[in-house]
Amino acid sequence: MNQSISKRVQVTLGAITELEVYAIVNAPSTLPSSEGSVDGAIHREAGPELLYECKSLGGCSVGEARHTKGYKLRANMIIHTVGPVWMGGNDGEAQLLQSCYRNSLNLAKDHAIKSIAFPSISTGAYGYPFVQACTIALDTIVEFVKKTDLPANIILLCYSQLHFDLMGSMLVQKSKE
Repeated sequence: MNQSISKRVQVTLGAITELEVYAIVNAPSTLPSSEGSVDGAIHREAGPELLYECKSLGGCSVGEARHTKGYKLRANMIIHTVGPVWMGGNDGEAQLLQSCYRNSLNLAKDHAIKSIAFPSISTGAYGYPFVQACTIALDTIVEFVKKTDLPANIILLCYSQLHFDLMGSMLVQKSKE
């Protein structure tokens, strides 16, 4: 296993709002049913100040990344990136999803963030097939880790045991390449 990758990238199961990392990534939803999403959980835990700061950002296009304070979260910073809605795979979804991860990592690097946690962007309400999304996430993160030292600790958070097992085995495979 590639030492740099195995030491810097890990897969875990749990709630992103409970992780003790410097930054967490939020994939805000534009869907009306976002109350039960990662975005909804982050806003509930962070408090109302987060919504006020988000409104002041002037929006965020799909694939871009912006940051806010963490407010009442354990994380000091929240990096917001809007993932693509799955439309069958022929509308540039892969490139947009890759941009979400790359732009979030670049923002973290620019702010000298040492630890960051990602949810599985676009695999919930946006319907991106998990294995395809996971492949894009891991390819992008592994490529990034090979080129730069920060962030030093990257956590990929899964919301089910099945996804944890799949992503974990895919990470092991990528680490061997």
